[in-house]
Amino acid sequence: MKRFIIASMRKSAGKTSVIVGLAKALGKRVGYLKPFGDRLLYRKKRLWDYDAALMTNIFGLTDDNPEDLSIGFDHAKLRYMYDAHGMRERLLESVSRVEHGKEILFIEGGRDFSYGVSVYLDVLALAQYLQAPVIFVAYGDEGTILDDIFFVRKQIEREHVELCGVIINKIPAVEDFKGAHLGEITALGIKVLGVIPHRAELTTLEIGHLAENLFAKVIAGEGGLRRVVKQIFIGAMSAQAAMRHPGFAQENKLIITSGDRSDMILAALESNTSGVVLTNNIVPPANIISLASERNIPLLLVPYDTYETAKRIEAIEPLLTKDATDKIALLEQLVREHIDLAALK
Repeated sequence: MKRFIIASMRKSAGKTSVIVGLAKALGKRVGYLKPFGDRLLYRKKRLWDYDAALMTNIFGLTDDNPEDLSIGFDHAKLRYMYDAHGMRERLLESVSRVEHGKEILFIEGGRDFSYGVSVYLDVLALAQYLQAPVIFVAYGDEGTILDDIFFVRKQIEREHVELCGVIINKIPAVEDFKGAHLGEITALGIKVLGVIPHRAELTTLEIGHLAENLFAKVIAGEGGLRRVVKQIFIGAMSAQAAMRHPGFAQENKLIITSGDRSDMILAALESNTSGVVLTNNIVPPANIISLASERNIPLLLVPYDTYETAKRIEAIEPLLTKDATDKIALLEQLVREHIDLAALK
């Protein structure tokens, strides 16, 4: 059984996506654990981490319940329940259960190296408890990436933890980055497992994910919930003015407008629109709902005003979903093409 701790220094570095790509590309029976959950979901009176639920669904981990793949979510509660020894024993128990029958176990760390240190679940503690090497996922501008890699090397050496290597993620110009910085990084004795290019397709929001995060009621077009959003257009002007606006002509757009703006909704349904968010809990006329259903364009009903709705949508992180088979296939392809898989085998 191989164990890997997947860590980063930045939120949205892409740890979960990298794990999905690695697991698909390696073709092994994988297990997954996220000891300190940070993307809390409440479903059917149970709590679990979004990433844990995602992994169980993608890889068919039928023996693992998502709520059992995280030890906890709240600092105060975990400090009350466990001391350092108790947390180590609890972690080892979870690992023993989850890795049964698997060939590789991926343990996902928190949002940065210090996250969870007060409850003994930071990345370095996980690596020490499990005697497992760390794969560090670096992300950001060039200066940030170098700062993070240098910092992680110091921390790893100080704590006598093994660094398996670094994966540098979401890089706009891969060859330029390699030419400018790869020698500097490897001179530190750090193995660069690969440099993964940025792909815009992986950052798009799906209508279904957006609806779930907005707690929206889908009143039409449920068959189109897999549509992606590339542009957001606020329909506060007249439909005539909107149709003259360059943003309205964009493909895969999301329209935010009040449910009583029939002219705007009809104009949206006649153009290349991924979905329409109807604000203020106003339901449009039946003929509009019928047309949206016919064209499989989701209508999402929310109680917020237009400004509040736009703010909430802006805050939604475009996370990977279990049904995004095209994105999952792309992650596998990127890992195969850009990561040294032999170093992990």
